[in-house]
Amino acid sequence: MDAVYKNAELPIEQRVEDLLARMTLKEKIGQLNQHMYGWDAYKRTGDDIELTELFKQQVQLGDGMGALYGLFRADPWSAVTHDNGIPTAQSGKVANAIQRYVREHTRLGIPVLLSEECPHGHQALDSTLLPVNLAVGSTWNPALAERAYSYVASEIRSRGAHLGLVSALDILQEPRWGRTEECYGEDPFLASRFTEAVVRGLQGNDVKELRSGHKVAAVLKHLCAQGAAQGGHNAGPANIGERELREIHLPAALAGIKAGALGVMAAYNEIDGVPCHANSWLLQRVLREEWEFEGIVMADGCAIDRLTSIAGSLEGAAALALQSGVDLSLWDQSFTKLEATVEQGLVAIEDVDRAVRRVLKLKFELGLFDKPLVDETLAATTVGADQAKAVNVQLARESVVLLKNNNSILPLHAAPRRIAVIGPNADHVYNQLGDYTSIQRPGTCTTVLQGLQQLAPEGSEIIYARGCGIRDMQDEGLAEAIEAAKAAEVAIVVIGGSSARDFGDQFDSNGAIIMGGHHTGEMDCGEGVDLANLQLGGMQEKLVEQLAATGTPLVAVVIQGRPHVLEVVERYCEAVLCAFYPGPEGGTALAEIVYGHVNPSGKLSVSMPRSSSQLPVYYNQKNQGRRRPYVDMSEQPLYPFGYGLSYTKFSCALEDLLESTLSAEALENGAKLIVSVKVVNEGQCAGAEAVQLYIQAQGSPITRRTRELKGFAKVELQPGEQTTIQFELGKNELAIWNREMEYKVEPCELTLFAGGSSLAPELCRITIKR
Repeated sequence: MDAVYKNAELPIEQRVEDLLARMTLKEKIGQLNQHMYGWDAYKRTGDDIELTELFKQQVQLGDGMGALYGLFRADPWSAVTHDNGIPTAQSGKVANAIQRYVREHTRLGIPVLLSEECPHGHQALDSTLLPVNLAVGSTWNPALAERAYSYVASEIRSRGAHLGLVSALDILQEPRWGRTEECYGEDPFLASRFTEAVVRGLQGNDVKELRSGHKVAAVLKHLCAQGAAQGGHNAGPANIGERELREIHLPAALAGIKAGALGVMAAYNEIDGVPCHANSWLLQRVLREEWEFEGIVMADGCAIDRLTSIAGSLEGAAALALQSGVDLSLWDQSFTKLEATVEQGLVAIEDVDRAVRRVLKLKFELGLFDKPLVDETLAATTVGADQAKAVNVQLARESVVLLKNNNSILPLHAAPRRIAVIGPNADHVYNQLGDYTSIQRPGTCTTVLQGLQQLAPEGSEIIYARGCGIRDMQDEGLAEAIEAAKAAEVAIVVIGGSSARDFGDQFDSNGAIIMGGHHTGEMDCGEGVDLANLQLGGMQEKLVEQLAATGTPLVAVVIQGRPHVLEVVERYCEAVLCAFYPGPEGGTALAEIVYGHVNPSGKLSVSMPRSSSQLPVYYNQKNQGRRRPYVDMSEQPLYPFGYGLSYTKFSCALEDLLESTLSAEALENGAKLIVSVKVVNEGQCAGAEAVQLYIQAQGSPITRRTRELKGFAKVELQPGEQTTIQFELGKNELAIWNREMEYKVEPCELTLFAGGSSLAPELCRITIKR
């Protein structure tokens, strides 16, 4: 008779307990380890792929394997390319070989989780690569992001993998931090809506969908507060208190867990002196007890080993992390020593069993015990499907933000006969893709230059000159760029930043790039690439100044991974388009906007500073009831959060307010404040507007923020068309963490604002009484 855990008809909990009771300590420890890099698990010779001895040794090390990370990863760190990596058509075959080996060479045959990075699309050969999160956040369109991530899930699962590690939780308060591109923006409400969308896209709306063969379990990164790192240093301390943590840095995680996320990844940083991987208050009290999270907590790469600085040894680090709430390691030595840690009495077997239960439960929920193998023909027809590309193009279009448009120079209606396209980001595809990017086949991406050439009206001529680099200080190309501008009727200057890695770069054990005096590459963003100065690097400002001196009108296209200081660009350019790394379709999307085939609808998901010296400049700072001006410059950002122009004009006005006074008690018990806003397209062309609703509170028991985003909706309208958007504000939107650290609605006076940015005009006033 088969063991209980093999019976698919029985409840998962019963199967887990039966299997757990059969396991030795060594087998249990094996389930908590994700020790090796997945690309070391196979070796390709020509068209043949075989499992390596290193993989087999790792299986024997724990009489099984909890998870295998990055089997399909392809990038400069892994050194995997189309020549030595797993071809898409063979993905299922290799994944099945992994599962068969584990099943046939271990006593219990527990299947292995295959975990894959999908920071902006699956980081694998031929997979759909999306715009980075900062760009996706600028679409203000979570529904579109959900559709995109449903394709990402299908691609990952079709190859035979099960977990999608996705950045979603970091809030961008410190733009000097190199991982800013991984944030959805600086606002917790905005990030929460996108986190929900990503979870639904990856997992579906029900755990049962995980067994469909098209969904993966979402592992949300990073818990939490990395975006508040001191000095913008990667993994730096977040010196904040509990209220700031709960108001700003935890809402997205809570939203993702309510949406059903089955995993979270702990963050590298410390919070008020306690590393997140050792923070039992965060991982046990808040995550498990308050939020009732039952999924897994995964460590970030090598993060448990870093705890030796406070634990004194690898065994001590393992014990500290496990007892604090970490379930599954990532490349650490520490968790491989858990068996000895138990035998030494540093951790109780109950702590081990608790973590093993969670890992096993996830494997059962994914259906791996009943169907561990994947259809080996599926990846060839799923990866890179036309539907995914169509959604990707639309994401790129909606992510572009028009910051300036003097005299309506854009779109280029009357096509100039000669257009100069200049700049380091005009024709460098990897500069528009972001960090942690898979290798791209030639011809599968479109640069800005290529997009403009492809859509150029008949009879127009495009002149190209690179001009300068991103960071280098060589000025040899300036003269050619100046001549190109002089010969043109308009110059499109494509500048900004780069997160493009090179195969010759040096990498840390967790994949972060190692910068230093030896590094000659052009990266100015990405993990490990923190800046002190947010001005454009190298000769780029000089390039803009010298091009402006020619008298040729300039249109700036700024492709970047973080909000750079653009005062020089704003001063000398007639129009400015901001494109946070827009992905492989970015060149097409930007060309469509320049020529007027598409009306820009992006809104900034982060404030754009005038200077690094202004920081912090995020919009929702604490309201002190007065201005806080600097003597030497304005305290206001160059462009505010939520800002973005269109080729048409929209207006917003209050249409209806059902009640202007509500009691805190009623709101606590489920009442809603309902506000109706009329939106009108007053311009001459169709367009989309992201209407934003903000509140400002007076008379609360704690200090509040200058403004707080509490609702948004993106609507498409034809010229002269109008529509009504109804916003509902209930306890989730109006409660605060009061002086007793209780999440409650408190009496106050509210002013509501609605419009096209965080500077939207006043809409109405509301009283929340006792």
